[in-house]
Amino acid sequence: MSDNTRRRRTIARHGQLETPSPLGQLLRFIAIGLAVVLVSGLGVGFYIAYDFSSTVAANAVDLDGQEVIPPDIGEYESGFNLVLTGVDTCEEKYKDLFGDRCTGGDAEGTLNDVNLLVHVSQEPRRITVVSFPRDLMLPIPECTDEDGNVHSAMSKQPLNTAYTDGGLNCVVQTISQLTDQEVQFAASVTFGGVIEITNAIGGVDVCLANPIKDRYTGLDMAAGTHTVEGLQALQFLRTRHGVGDGSDLGRIGNQQQYMSSLARKMISGEVLGNVPVMLKLANTALSNLEASTSLANNPMTLVQIALAVKSVPFEDIVFVQYPTGADYADPNKVVPNEEAAAALWDAIEANAQLQITHQNNSNDGVVVQEPTAPVEEATPDPSATPDNVVALPDSIKGNSAAQETCSNGNVR
Repeated sequence: MSDNTRRRRTIARHGQLETPSPLGQLLRFIAIGLAVVLVSGLGVGFYIAYDFSSTVAANAVDLDGQEVIPPDIGEYESGFNLVLTGVDTCEEKYKDLFGDRCTGGDAEGTLNDVNLLVHVSQEPRRITVVSFPRDLMLPIPECTDEDGNVHSAMSKQPLNTAYTDGGLNCVVQTISQLTDQEVQFAASVTFGGVIEITNAIGGVDVCLANPIKDRYTGLDMAAGTHTVEGLQALQFLRTRHGVGDGSDLGRIGNQQQYMSSLARKMISGEVLGNVPVMLKLANTALSNLEASTSLANNPMTLVQIALAVKSVPFEDIVFVQYPTGADYADPNKVVPNEEAAAALWDAIEANAQLQITHQNNSNDGVVVQEPTAPVEEATPDPSATPDNVVALPDSIKGNSAAQETCSNGNVR
């Protein structure tokens, strides 16, 4: 692993946002990072660079210790970490779609309900996307909000309160402190951003093993395969009561199914090979982002990131849930499983191919989709077998992009 992604104490600065902009629920920045990125032709690349600098730089957020690197057309050479967060800001244009969350008693405050750390290694390139539960109880460091008010450090608070304390900076600093990972880049996106970006990408295919009917989000889907976009995509990503045991942990599994399908669609060439679609996605995504200055001040960095990840095999794109245990002080919260987490970070630091050993059950948000046709047994090729493979503890849930899963839906 490169020195600049090795474990380190906190690197995010709780600086002040310039011209703060409401931006919220995450997952789509992976689409941005992959699509806005694998553009063919210098003309297209510079077109995107210009659009990026004009729409994002004004809302940029500083991360401590990050130098602005001169633009370069080549791929990003070293490993890096990217924090992606989804916030539940209620923009005026969309607030009527979300009931009490935006117009009732729950309308106050902005929470970072989706939190991802995307790690991209040096060669051989591997991508690990770690999802952190919103109800994970952990220390929140001292942070400064957009008005310059300093919020004192707290020893134990839910992760999803970090954005309220100090915006994107505070989310990055909190995750960096928990994981000992240096973070080079960060971004956030809102409810409306998810709707607009999924429309631009033309939807994502998802599989339901059972029907989902969730009165809290309004999602009503039959079993089978569906292409979701716009509001329905956001409902699918937000549903908690509609999958598994109704917990946020079940929802994370469901979101990882979506992200796996998204990665397969983009890397397969359906999106990355279609320049008009990429341009549409880039323009839509970039106008719905709050980004760190390490992205905004160097527009071509986004292109470099895409070039770095475009050829990663599906089996080396792994989505995992940060391991947790029960919080005995509050049954609705969870606390870090430090032993399992240490095993995860050690494997990532060794740039190992990660193997998920957890066996999904009825409480999980997804079930493994079994192949519909028998798979021919091929003669193993020893030269193609990685010699750096780590089986993760079975307390770590997840899947690779090579493995197809289906939502473990229910009716509530």
